Amino acid sequence: MNTFYWSLVLFISCMGICPYSLSAAETPDSSGAYQVYEAKFFLVPDEAIEALVAGTYSNNAKMIEALEISAVPLEPSQTLLSQQEQQFPEVWSEDSADIDLVADPLEPINRVFFYFNDKLYFWLLKPVATGYRKVIPQDIRICVSNFFYNLGMPIRAVNCLLQGKIEGFGNELLRFFVNSTAGGLGLGDPATQGLHLDKQDEDFGQTLGIFGLGPGIYINWPILGPSSLRDTIGLAGDMYTQPLNYLIDSTELNLALRGYGRVNETSLTIGDYESLKKAALDPYVALRDAYYQYRQNKIKH
Repeated sequence: MNTFYWSLVLFISCMGICPYSLSAAETPDSSGAYQVYEAKFFLVPDEAIEALVAGTYSNNAKMIEALEISAVPLEPSQTLLSQQEQQFPEVWSEDSADIDLVADPLEPINRVFFYFNDKLYFWLLKPVATGYRKVIPQDIRICVSNFFYNLGMPIRAVNCLLQGKIEGFGNELLRFFVNSTAGGLGLGDPATQGLHLDKQDEDFGQTLGIFGLGPGIYINWPILGPSSLRDTIGLAGDMYTQPLNYLIDSTELNLALRGYGRVNETSLTIGDYESLKKAALDPYVALRDAYYQYRQNKIKH
C-alpha cells in the first residue's frame, strides 16, 4: 500500500495538476445527438500532498475524499470553448436550450414491447399484408383506406372544434358530405382531388397538447405501438367519438374490422418500417424519437 502512496505522490508532484473532473466537452447520447458537459480542471494544493506523504489516509476511499475536499476548481480557458463552439455550433447555439428530451423511465419494459411488436410485424402482419397486396389491386386498397378515413370524421371534427379551428371543423364536415355522396360512401376522395379541401388530422391527444398538457412519459404499447401518457389518455377520448363503437355492437366484428383496416394500411406502407430500422443504429430510439417529433409537430401546426 505504501508503494501505491509514494507512486501517487510522485505522479502528482511531477504533473502539478490533477484532472479530477475532466470530461469530454461533447459526448454523443443514445440518440446520436451531442450533449454538453462542463469541463473543469483542479489544482491540488500542497496540503493534500503532505497528507498523503504523512500516511494520514489509510485507504483509497479516504484519499479520494481528501482530493475532493481540497481541490480548487479552475475555469476552462476561453480558447477551448471557442474551439468547441466552432466545431459543434448546433450544440452551443442559443436554440440548444429549447431541445426537447423524451422522458423514457419505462425504457426496459418499452424495449420488451418494442421487440414483441417488431416480431409481430415481421412474423404476422407483414406476411398477411404482403399476401393481401398480391391479391387485392392497389386502387381497391386505396378505396378501403379512404372509407375508414372518412368514417373517422367525428374524431377530427370534434377535436378541430375543441381546438378552436373553426375552418378545419367546416372542412371536415364538407369533406364528409362530399366524399360520402360523390365519393360513394367515402370510397373515393373528390373533396381532396376536386375541391382541394385539406385533411384535418386532429385527435384528442393533440387537443390536450394544445391545452398545455405535456406528453408525459413515453409508452410503447404491445400491438398499438409507440405512444405517450398524454396520447394514451387521448386515445381513450377518441373512442367516444369513433362511429364504429356505436354502429357495431359485436365486439368481435368491431375488432375484426379494425384488424382488417390495419392490414389494409400496412399493405400500402410496406417498406417504411424496414427503411427506418435499416438506417438506425438503435431502431428503438429511432422509432421513439420519430414518434415524439411527429406528435410535437402536429401540435405546433
